Amino acid sequence: MNLLRKVLFILYRPYEWLVFFPVFFIDTLFFGIIALVVSSIFNPRIGGYLGGVLWSRFNAIIVPMFVKVSGKENIKPNSSYIVIANHQSYFDVFLIYGWLGLDIRWVMKKELRKIPGLGFGSEKVGHIFIDRTNKRAALQSLENAKKILVKGTSVVIFPEGTRSESGNPGAFKRGAFKLAIDFGLPILPVSVINTRKILPANSINLMPGKAKMVIHKPIDISSYDENNMNELMDLVKETIISALPLMSD
Repeated sequence: MNLLRKVLFILYRPYEWLVFFPVFFIDTLFFGIIALVVSSIFNPRIGGYLGGVLWSRFNAIIVPMFVKVSGKENIKPNSSYIVIANHQSYFDVFLIYGWLGLDIRWVMKKELRKIPGLGFGSEKVGHIFIDRTNKRAALQSLENAKKILVKGTSVVIFPEGTRSESGNPGAFKRGAFKLAIDFGLPILPVSVINTRKILPANSINLMPGKAKMVIHKPIDISSYDENNMNELMDLVKETIISALPLMSD
C-alpha cells in the first residue's frame, strides 16, 4: 500500500502543477471579483455564498477532495455562533466554508489580504483581517466582529492560530472564547478530520483524499466568564478532540 501511495504521489505532481494551481489562481481571482461585485450590488451574504461557498466547493472538486459531514442537525436556523475548529490544513477553509451551511465570516491573518481575488473579495464580503503581531490591533479587529454577528451570521476562528503538523490540536488561544463571552453567543465546536492528508501544514504536496467535518452541539457560555474561561476552553477542546482519530505522529 505504501508503494502504491508513492506511485500515486509521483503521478499526481504534474496534475497539481499544470492543472490545479493554475486553475486555483484563476478561479480565486474570478470568484473574488464575483464576491466584490455581488456584495456591492446586493449584500455581503449573497456575495459570500457565491464567492465563498461555490469557490470552496469548486476547488474541492478539482483536487478532488471527497467530503462527509455529520451533525448538521445541531445547527439552529437563523442563529449566530462563534464557530471554533481545529486547524490541520489550508483545506480546512474549503471544508468549512463549502459545507458548514452557515453564513460565516472568517478571522483571517492580515497577510491573506495581499492574495489577488481572495484579498479584495474577502474584505468586501466582511471577513475580519487580524494582525497577529499586534495584540491591541488584533483585539480591536475582534471587537469589530460584533457588528456582523447578527441575524444568523457567525464567525469562524481557529484558536490554535496556526496549522497542526501532527493533526493533534495545539494550545488554544483565549481570543475566540473571550469573544463568545463578551458577545453572549454560543460556541459551535467543529472537528476537522483528514484535511492534513490532502495538503499537510508547511507543504505544497497536494493529494486527493477524503475529508470529514463533525459539527457538535452548541455550547452555552452563559455560566462562563473571565474567571473560569479556562474551563470553557478545555470543554471545547475536549469536544473537538472527541471526534478526531488518534494520531501517532
